[in-house]
Amino acid sequence: MTGMTDTALVIGGTRFIGRHTVSDLLANGYEVGMLNRGTHENPFSDDERVTHVEGDRKSERDLRTAKLSIEPDVVIDCVAYQPADVETATEVFADADGYVYVSSGDSYAAEEIPKREGETPLRPCTPEQATDDESETYGNRKAEGDRAVFAAAEEGVDATAVRPCIVYGPYDYTERLDYWIDRVLSRDRVVVPGDGQNLWHRAYVEDVASALRIVAERGEAGRAYNVGDRRALTLEETLETIADAAGVDCEIVTASADALAAGGLEPDDFVLYREYPHLLDTCALADLGWESTPVDEAVARTVAEHRDADRDGSEWDPGREAEERVLGVKETL
Repeated sequence: MTGMTDTALVIGGTRFIGRHTVSDLLANGYEVGMLNRGTHENPFSDDERVTHVEGDRKSERDLRTAKLSIEPDVVIDCVAYQPADVETATEVFADADGYVYVSSGDSYAAEEIPKREGETPLRPCTPEQATDDESETYGNRKAEGDRAVFAAAEEGVDATAVRPCIVYGPYDYTERLDYWIDRVLSRDRVVVPGDGQNLWHRAYVEDVASALRIVAERGEAGRAYNVGDRRALTLEETLETIADAAGVDCEIVTASADALAAGGLEPDDFVLYREYPHLLDTCALADLGWESTPVDEAVARTVAEHRDADRDGSEWDPGREAEERVLGVKETL
């Protein structure tokens, strides 16, 4: 993939990664088209640089309509959740200067530290899994999408994949980090499972957006690129960084599995807890000239937007009463 292009099509584009990707492309001089169903509010409805094509990415006809309407040099595919989506898109956009598939760190099958592109094995995917839409098969389907990208590249398509780890930042509708931000902002004492040293690599959403553009511009066809914060934080460090960004005092109370059991809880009841470290090697992406936002700054921006949003991550709440029982047990030890 060579040269700077001036027109990009983002499949998706209104909610989280896609929204930030559109903003990044605009900031870097692109005209942008978006293809989506129009079921979510379009934050770019008043921006004349952005063309909205309403359609279903599952429809080959709608993809071809978007291609004719936008004539994209670059295609960034944020909402390909089944390998057939990737196969169709790489065929429709085979002559684009760059097609980038948003894959996932969940594509990796082996627990290795760190997980490396082309080295750490990918998950298998059965025909039944390939057409599934359950969360249990997400990683399998993403891995098969990667293999579809590699196959397309073998046929001469400038296709690449970008594998983010857990993505966080403004407008994150998953609310995973919002849970922890809300806890730090609203409680003097916050229960953290284990010893606080567990590591689940995360990627700041603006850095994911810039990675997608940079890979479209400079990436090597048939390759996948991991993306994640260049400095990975433990869960305890994450809460400390949130507290610093918010200017609040917060006591972090670590709790072993035994202590959590007093409240009827397990470590896995807490979002963003992972017993075995998940860390992605991001050297290949950095070699393209990509840089990540300093993590303190990324968290500060995330906390600032959280304060203005109505997200509190309550769907991830293990139960404050259960936590209070755990705190009570910790006090008696």
